Amino acid sequence: MEPPVEPRARRLFGGSARALGDLATSPFRADRDRIVSSPFFTRLGGVTQVVSPGGSGLLVHNRLTHSLKVAQVARAIAERLTSDEWQRDLVEKLGGCDPDVVEAAALAHDLGHPPFGHLGERVLDRLARHRLGLADGFEGNAQSYRIVTSTEIRGAATTGLDLTAAVRAAMLKYPWTRLDHPDPHPRLMDPPPRGASPPPDDPDSGSVKFGAYRTELDDLRQARAPFAGRIADWQQTAEASVMDTADDIAYAIHDVEDFYRVGVLQQGTVAAELMAWQREGGHLRAITDAALHTSARRPGAAIERLRRQLHRKDGWVANDDAFAAAVEHVREELVEGLLALPFDGSIEAEQYVARFSARWTTRFVDSITVVEQPAVRSGHVLLAPAQWHEVQVLKFVHHRFVLARPDLALHQRGQARLLGTLVEALLEWLLDPEEESRLPRRLHDLVELAEAELHPRTVDRIGRARGRAIVDFVAQLTDGQAVAMLDALSGRSGALWTDAFVL
Repeated sequence: MEPPVEPRARRLFGGSARALGDLATSPFRADRDRIVSSPFFTRLGGVTQVVSPGGSGLLVHNRLTHSLKVAQVARAIAERLTSDEWQRDLVEKLGGCDPDVVEAAALAHDLGHPPFGHLGERVLDRLARHRLGLADGFEGNAQSYRIVTSTEIRGAATTGLDLTAAVRAAMLKYPWTRLDHPDPHPRLMDPPPRGASPPPDDPDSGSVKFGAYRTELDDLRQARAPFAGRIADWQQTAEASVMDTADDIAYAIHDVEDFYRVGVLQQGTVAAELMAWQREGGHLRAITDAALHTSARRPGAAIERLRRQLHRKDGWVANDDAFAAAVEHVREELVEGLLALPFDGSIEAEQYVARFSARWTTRFVDSITVVEQPAVRSGHVLLAPAQWHEVQVLKFVHHRFVLARPDLALHQRGQARLLGTLVEALLEWLLDPEEESRLPRRLHDLVELAEAELHPRTVDRIGRARGRAIVDFVAQLTDGQAVAMLDALSGRSGALWTDAFVL
């Protein structure tokens, strides 16, 4: 039955400037179009997913192609849920699951990712908190939310992209702030929701992952208000849960696909790890954590550590039989399938990769279910246990054989130093009274915006506004723009006018 107009309008708009007359023109599709038309979306083509797009050409995903694939998977999940009568009734009880909403949220979910991907996120967070004095630091999800509500100006009458409440709520994978919303804060729960725990080395710093800075807290409350009483105040909406699950699926599949294409994933090393665990699993399970740590290079030891980690963190779903079955299925599909022949760039090889990705995507989407009372570390929309374990094993392959490589670490350490130097150079520029009139116009505007957001009695209001403006400014750059700007600020660039593209 169609809900009454007023509750539906509240779910749709929740603080948006749009009129009720827009109900007839699919406001969620308008949201999607606004996101895709934003320059913040375009810039994702030059932002790292795992390795810098400039390093591997067209062979690997960037944040733009990743977002497009997440949107595709999210829409497929939503359409599946709404076509099943039992699932549809349950998601309606939870607040609804519109395919256009989840597609728009998926397209927007990475808008705030800075240059150099997750590495840039960690570096900017450290600098924001310890160098610039910002208690909220930096977080990619919170930055995405800030962009659609504050820093991306669509017109004189609006701030942000003027998205509907439903889409904004669906972007909130982590619907809390770093330190104090909601109260009690999710990081204090036992166990805490996924992402809500503080880092082990800094327990007072707040949650590792969070969906909004305090400056966007009122907007978060507005977006979530229509779901009050339907879901817990720390829990994702059903649509956010769909988007989050789609993100996991896309990440697990296309990162394996990428590094097969560039020749990093090798059949022998992956086979040795998986088959050693299958062969010696009984012995590996019997040894202590300390002994396992000292055997870190022994084939099979790393995946045994994964099995133990899943039990520690996700005992609500972790199961040894399902884990063993997942290892076997990944071994068959990956070791005996995809990796059996090196990628040679031929049409046949591309077709083989496409079939691999399609097969896994269909398998995962078809396993999706909805639960009314999920575990604390889960959402209302989730993979079946067998497929959940398979995602964990696929992600393990990527972490073990790509992210742990010393050559990638060498590259990333250089990128971290670059971002640190760039932040210091911009801060020095901002603090130079003789250069105030020649600041980059965008940086000047961001300082004014950040200052207006702070209470007039805020301690060191100007300093904090400058700090947030620098973070916003650097986070909007592509990988290449960050490199070019530092070259210009360091006097290494001879191209006077072409460096102006970020000013």
